[in-house]
Amino acid sequence: MGSRPKSPDPIIFCAIIALLAIGVVMVYSSSAVSAYVNFQDSYYFLKRQLIWVSLGLIAMFLTMNIDYHAWRKLAKPIMIVTLVLLVLVLVPGLGRVVNGARRWLGVGSIYMQPSEIAKLSMVLFCASSLSLRQDKITSFVKGVLPQLVVLLLVFGLILKEPDLGTALAIGGTVFVLLFTAGAKLSHLFSLGFAGVFGIISAIIVEPYRMKRLLAFSDPWSDPLDTGYHIIQSLYAIGSGGLFGVGLGRSREKFLYLPEPHTDFIFAILGEELGFIGTITIILLFFLFAWRGFKVAISAPDIFGSLMAAGLTTMIIMQALMNIAVVTASMPVTGIPLPFLSFGGSALIFTLSGVGILLNISRYVNLK
Repeated sequence: MGSRPKSPDPIIFCAIIALLAIGVVMVYSSSAVSAYVNFQDSYYFLKRQLIWVSLGLIAMFLTMNIDYHAWRKLAKPIMIVTLVLLVLVLVPGLGRVVNGARRWLGVGSIYMQPSEIAKLSMVLFCASSLSLRQDKITSFVKGVLPQLVVLLLVFGLILKEPDLGTALAIGGTVFVLLFTAGAKLSHLFSLGFAGVFGIISAIIVEPYRMKRLLAFSDPWSDPLDTGYHIIQSLYAIGSGGLFGVGLGRSREKFLYLPEPHTDFIFAILGEELGFIGTITIILLFFLFAWRGFKVAISAPDIFGSLMAAGLTTMIIMQALMNIAVVTASMPVTGIPLPFLSFGGSALIFTLSGVGILLNISRYVNLK
């Protein structure tokens, strides 16, 4: 590499810490009512979120201090483990069913989502594979197909859970990585067309997805069922105005808006902190994206460049999808908002990815 590691990029670091801090406050504010009703403890979700944030920060500091080149050799073993976990979660008796979806593995009160590992492992695998196939990237069979085969395996297993939102985020990230690596535009257009056809097919074959699509186009046609989430979310954001109704003063969190501390935390933030609060979150994600892609452009080798681009894309794509759902700009998909939504495995693996990105930033000159 030719140079000693420097300090990690302060802008990425500060943006993430700011998002985490706002997230902790909003998890408590949005969950206090439901936590008291269900667990007789208003701090139930806050205490758990503080544990997950602490574990996530430890993971981030660990990966931040591991030379990112070490992940090249680990990419295939990690992907194999990921595929095994994605199969196990579908086995009756092993995978835990929550709200009709089989997405969790674990024992006792400790559970994790293999799909969250898949997000990180897919980036590592594609970055490693594509960096070794730079001279073959214009060939569909030798350059694109190896990534496509693994993607289809991961996509299919996650879709089986079912979790279309996560599958789309992973598919979109791989598409960006292929573009970044220099794949032919004709190949990318063909993959894009096939992907759109596949998404439409996945929506048509599952009645509940079709209902969500219809609810998205006209939520008032079924305001008490499929359109309920969207309507309550828009009520929350709309009532926030410019400055919001005040921190802790949300009305929607009083058991009107489902999942107020997870998938729809952005709606509660908009209600309590208004346009100013929501635009602050968007600007923080913009800062992260700007510096993340700058790290990718300035990385000392193609492996680091692809990994930085993939990690940044994965996080930003999830943020865009979540905000789009909450603002009724796309159908409900069940994607959490990175760093803000309540959650364990999602936060830990996302912060692990941020740590890898920060490590790459230690080897580039950013101004």
